[in-house]
Amino acid sequence: MKRCKNDAAGMKGCRSRNQNGLLRDKRNDTHIGTIEKQYGINLGVRSDMELGTYLKQNNIKSLNDLINNQ
Repeated sequence: MKRCKNDAAGMKGCRSRNQNGLLRDKRNDTHIGTIEKQYGINLGVRSDMELGTYLKQNNIKSLNDLINNQ
């Protein structure tokens, strides 16, 4: 799994942070294929589906909720 030098221990993936130190939200137009590859999961949908569409269709509030429920 790819790690960034400033990631906390146990953090999945490489996510940048805002100026206040909080993790930046993943863009809703990110393809599911990218999410599956980055987090090592299989969501069982087309890889060109957008994250925002997937979250809305499955009534999931955030990428974090999606990853933690896998």
